[in-house]
Amino acid sequence: MARRTAEAGMRPLGKRAEVSRPRRSAGSWRWSRRADPAPLPEAARGAQLRNPRRRREMARQLLSSRARLLLRGAMGSKQAAAGAAASEASGSSAGAGGEPAGKKNVVTKRHGTIMTIGINRPEARNAVNRETATMLLQAFNSFEEDNSLTVAVLHGIGGNFCAGYDLKELAHNPTSIKLEQDVTKGPGPMGPSRITFSKPVIAAVSGYAVAGGLELSLLADLRVVEQSAVFGVFCRRFGVPLIDGGTVRLPRLIGLSRALDLILTGRPVGAQEAYELGLANRIVSDGQALQCAIELAKQISAFPQQCMCGDRNSAYYSVFDATSFTEAMQFEFDTGVQVILKESVPGAKKFSLGEGRGGKL
Repeated sequence: MARRTAEAGMRPLGKRAEVSRPRRSAGSWRWSRRADPAPLPEAARGAQLRNPRRRREMARQLLSSRARLLLRGAMGSKQAAAGAAASEASGSSAGAGGEPAGKKNVVTKRHGTIMTIGINRPEARNAVNRETATMLLQAFNSFEEDNSLTVAVLHGIGGNFCAGYDLKELAHNPTSIKLEQDVTKGPGPMGPSRITFSKPVIAAVSGYAVAGGLELSLLADLRVVEQSAVFGVFCRRFGVPLIDGGTVRLPRLIGLSRALDLILTGRPVGAQEAYELGLANRIVSDGQALQCAIELAKQISAFPQQCMCGDRNSAYYSVFDATSFTEAMQFEFDTGVQVILKESVPGAKKFSLGEGRGGKL
């Protein structure tokens, strides 16, 4: 059976053998059980045993039944269900949500003062399920709270940035997204989408950055985009709304008219058009987005940080929070004067000695 992708309209990833899966019901895992078949006449049983295919099937059923009984007695019904799942999946190990045991959905690495945060569900084009959203939020909270980290780089592992929220999970578990939320309390469905960062974030975009994946890219200050990357509100065709900041950030980033073009049509936008719209800040060769984003992050990290972050925060305040020009100007001044003695005066002394002239660090 061809496997569905998290966002329809994309090419199937391949074929995979079907395995028995648990069914979610009333907040707990339940396993469907088949009634034992009636005993067969001796002649019929003999005919079945002479059939190699039937022999293998009967052996699997016997092993599966014995495994259930042993595990149920030793560990209780919940552990037995998990053990039976492993047996019926022909020995393949899987964790919660069908993820391989030991696999992390979000992988973080430190490069000096740079933190990379990678979405690691390549089998689903890095679509975000509830577990992944929680892990993304934790990763970004760690970045925000660590004063030794200066820039975060968000990327997707396996060739795609993010294909949005995992619609398979939503289809089978509608309560995976809370329908009543105060956006000032708690995370968004995609995880960190409601955080107001005090430090720069760069998105390294490869492959698909669509639906909720587009929204994740918008929380970054800058987007380094590979030539074959595709943006778009692909969730438009399925009646799935933008509730992770897409309708808030996109119009401010590229203008209302252009944003509405993407929001209303759900059409794909390639890297070159994204650059022309102001959605992409850099276009790089395929396979180079992460490395180029890390290099850009290192450049940003080399500047006096309090001054740079203050100017960054003033720019965001003027766009999202200020109610008037005067208020934005006052915020800019109040933020700027805090670094005069700490960074501006030492910087002026460096300039007087000839350092940093001609745009050199």
